[in-house]
Formats: sequence, structure tokens, C-alpha cells
Amino acid sequence: MRTIRPPSGFYVGTAGHTGIMVISADRDASSAGRVLVVDDEKPLAQMVATYLSRAGYAVAQAHTGPAALETARTEHPDVVVLDLGLPGLDGVEVCRRLRAFSECYVLMLTARGDEEDKLAGLAAGADDYITKPFSVRELVARVAAVLRRPRPTVAPAEPARVFGDLVIDLTAHEVRVGGDPVALTRTEFDLLAALSARPHQAFSRRQLIDIVWDPAWVGDERIVDVHIGHLRRKLGEEPTAHIDTVRGVGYRMGAR
Repeated sequence: MRTIRPPSGFYVGTAGHTGIMVISADRDASSAGRVLVVDDEKPLAQMVATYLSRAGYAVAQAHTGPAALETARTEHPDVVVLDLGLPGLDGVEVCRRLRAFSECYVLMLTARGDEEDKLAGLAAGADDYITKPFSVRELVARVAAVLRRPRPTVAPAEPARVFGDLVIDLTAHEVRVGGDPVALTRTEFDLLAALSARPHQAFSRRQLIDIVWDPAWVGDERIVDVHIGHLRRKLGEEPTAHIDTVRGVGYRMGAR
């Protein structure tokens, strides 16, 4: 059973299932972005939505997997706060299907210390995760962090970056390998953009987090390894073909 503490503590616990689905949105919010909160426990979702709304975001809620996908299609959120345990479709499957039509950031809610949940969520296309029990203030800060991620600034005339059969077109936000397009999440694309901007520089995990996530981001820096692993698989490469591992440091792009 989920524990919801009074607002003075701003902490929420782990999930049970109500089987209830409600969709709502604060359309009057003066918003810095749109956030979809997906959790099967209405009181928890409402608490999170309230604090996000107070922070200036327009907020929608959904309480089942199918409702989450339907709401994402109609509300076009910038960020989805997504619980793993949902009726209808679990969070991993929701994230996987969401990636077929949306590039929004996905912040996955996982059980404390459950490494498999974290890896499953990231493998499905989540950008970040937060473990339960969590501080609502921390969650709001994480949402703010992903929305202020620096986006690559590219002059219109800048040519695509070419690394053998890998072509990175930042202007079109497109990646191709051997002429075939590669579907990347926003985080994967941002990592590739950061590495390819200085192809001979070795970046530490912390440097990549500062560039791609946010300098204020706090968590397990191995999240970088997981996303690099997904990126390598999507590029269809053998180890070190395009992204080198620099032992004791981190990662760098191979030579052009």
C-alpha cells in the first residue's frame, strides 16, 4: 500500500493498484512546459500534479497504461512522469510505444534499489529515473532539469558531421548509418551530439551529465553507460567502431 505523507514532508512511497483511471489537465496554468503524470494511485498523481502546477507547468494526469498513451497523443507533453506499475500496460511497454510517436522526455518512477526496473525503463527509452520513496520537490527539480537541457545550437550552413558511414545532421536532428535513418531518443541524440562536437576529446561521465542532463543532476552516473550502450546497439556497431571507451576516463568519438 502506498504511503503519502503530509505536504510538510513532501515524500511519497511505493505503489499499489486502484484500477481507477482519471484524466485531468490544468489548462489555465502559466506554463513553462507540459507535463503528463502517469500513476495508478490518484492521490499520489494529484499531489505531484499540484506541485508541478504550482511550479508553472500545465499538467495532465492518466492512471492506466492505455490512458497514458491516449493522453500523450492529445496533450503532446514535453515531459512524462511515468510509474512502472500500471494497469492495462506496464510503464515499460507504455514507454516503448510512446517512443514510436513522441520525443518527449520520460522520467521513470522505479522501486528503490531495483536495478532491473531502472535498466528496463532506460532500455525502453526513458531519459532518467527517480526511485521511490521520493521527494516531490526533487521530482519537480528533475522535471525542471530536463526541460532546461541545453539543445545543440547549429548554424544553418554547418555541414553534417561524418564518421565513416555514420552521419549526424544536427540541423535536421537526424542520424543515418550507411544511408539508413536511425531512431534515437532525445537523450541518445544529445549524447551523440556532445561527443561528436569534440571527436578527439575524452569525456568523463560527469562531463556528459553536465552537458546532456544538467550540472545540478544528482544520481548514479552509470546512467551514462546505459545510454551509451543503447546508442551503440542502435548504431549497429561493433565496440569502439564510432564511440570509444577510454579506460579510467569515459568516452570519445572515433576519428572522422
